[in-house]
Formats: sequence, structure tokens, C-alpha cells
Amino acid sequence: VIMDEQQQKQQKNKYSIIVPTYNERLNISLILYLIFKHLPDVDFEVIVVDDGSPDGTQDIVKQLQKVYGEDRILLRARPGKMGLGTAYIHGMKHASGDFVVIMDADLSHHPKYLPGFIRKQLETGADIVTGTRYVRGGGVHGWNLMRKLTSRGA
Repeated sequence: VIMDEQQQKQQKNKYSIIVPTYNERLNISLILYLIFKHLPDVDFEVIVVDDGSPDGTQDIVKQLQKVYGEDRILLRARPGKMGLGTAYIHGMKHASGDFVVIMDADLSHHPKYLPGFIRKQLETGADIVTGTRYVRGGGVHGWNLMRKLTSRGA
């Protein structure tokens, strides 16, 4: 099998995907499944930073570690709700990848876009690749007006 230069670089790089959670018991299995599905030939770890979810999110993650491996899914729990920004920082402290990916567990960031982000970074050598719902072709589905306004304001 002949690999192009991008595929060779992709295989050499490791990606740390940080997924902050709080009460994501219903979403965490799906988001992790989709990450593994869309990155079959990529070396990555998923760092789940849970802020003491009372809904059993951590129990689900521990079960998924048995399926995917504790080396592929790292649970880095915190004692309580400490905020999104500090969750990202906490995740980065535990990242062993060459590149860091940050995404939400609620599927507002769909894993199907990850290969395109990786490809774009490899093509351009960019330090940061970001997606936004505010470009042509972007958008959100199922959000009410208040959620859209809050997102736009942020």
C-alpha cells in the first residue's frame, strides 16, 4: 500500500481529544463511538474531564474504558463543577499527543469533521484549526432562539 505524505504524517502524529463533561451520561457513549468510528487510522487518546457529574457519567466512561482501553480513554475527573475553561486546562495537563483537539460531549461538535480538521492542519501546517457554525454551510439544528443568541454573543 502506497501512502501519500499526509497519511504518513497523520500516522506519526498523536492526537489528544479533550471532552469536558457534566451530566453527559446519555451522550458520552455516542460521542466516543463516533470518535473511534471517524478516526480508524489515527493514533489518539480521548481525555474525558468530568466535573463530578451526579448522573453517573463517570460510571459510563469506566465501562467504555473496558471496551476501548484505558490507554485510549482517560478519565480525569474533578471533584465538582469547576467550569469549562479550567476543564480544558486540566485536560491539556494530561495530554500526551502532538496535537490537542477540544470538543463538546453534546454532539454540537460532530466527530465526522475530525478527519477534515486533521487534513487541513497537515496541509497548511497551521497551529490552530477551528470550526464555526457561522460560516457558509455551517449552522445548528434544534436550537431555540435564546440558545442561538447566547451562542452568537459568546
